[in-house]
Amino acid sequence: MNVSSSSARTLVAGVVCIAILLIAGVAMPKWLSFLITMSAANGLVSLGIVSLMRTGVVSFGQGMVFALGGYTAALSFGNLGITDAVLLAVSGGLVALLVALPFALLIARYRGIFFAMLSLALSMVLYGVLMKSQTLGGSDGFNMGRVTLFGIRPADSWSGYASYAVTVTLGGLVGMAMRIYFDSTRGLVALASRDNEIRVEYLGSSVQNLIATNYLIAAFTGGMGGALAVMALGHVEPEFSFWTTSGDFVFVAILAGHHSVLAAFIASTVLEIVRS
Repeated sequence: MNVSSSSARTLVAGVVCIAILLIAGVAMPKWLSFLITMSAANGLVSLGIVSLMRTGVVSFGQGMVFALGGYTAALSFGNLGITDAVLLAVSGGLVALLVALPFALLIARYRGIFFAMLSLALSMVLYGVLMKSQTLGGSDGFNMGRVTLFGIRPADSWSGYASYAVTVTLGGLVGMAMRIYFDSTRGLVALASRDNEIRVEYLGSSVQNLIATNYLIAAFTGGMGGALAVMALGHVEPEFSFWTTSGDFVFVAILAGHHSVLAAFIASTVLEIVRS
């Protein structure tokens, strides 16, 4: 099966799954739709760790980009007047990517526990800044109002479903893009570097650049997940960047493994069910 046919099958399967979830969401009780919303948002963060696992490293600091995305969405809503859910989610991902950009090539030089601890240190630095910043609500954080969707503010009875629909749709689209990337030549070379970095370097690919690229992808998906989670919760706080939050994402990624994109969302749902 060639790459184009594989991508086509991925797109068809992804669209069908999104459609089924959107239709099922209409009949779901609110507690279940909220649980799936949080699972999909957190699954996006763990999916970024899965992309790093494919290169042989694990980030223990995804709480940093999760918090950056969440605070970006909440601050954009409150201070800039941006209320569209899709725009807030994308903005959260982009801000997280931009903040991670200066660290990408630096952190990509390390492996094993050194990579994990350096990423964790960055997350805890942000946690300390957020805790001490009274402008950002300090340890209590602050609330976020109800978002709109393409200029339409959903009725109170449909606000939960609107958040669910946006999160499921964006999560599905990002998941499809990640599956296509994993199956691409660059994605397979990144996977090969997990087993033999020297041979990959001999083939003409830079392992450091591969890890840096996946680190930035993980930053974007983590920031988007954080923004979607905050929109569902209506509140953001420094705990988003704490090490225990990052640990949950790592647990989900390990539970899912590095082969399947869908498994990351399923594992995230399992964790949310156990937590609930």
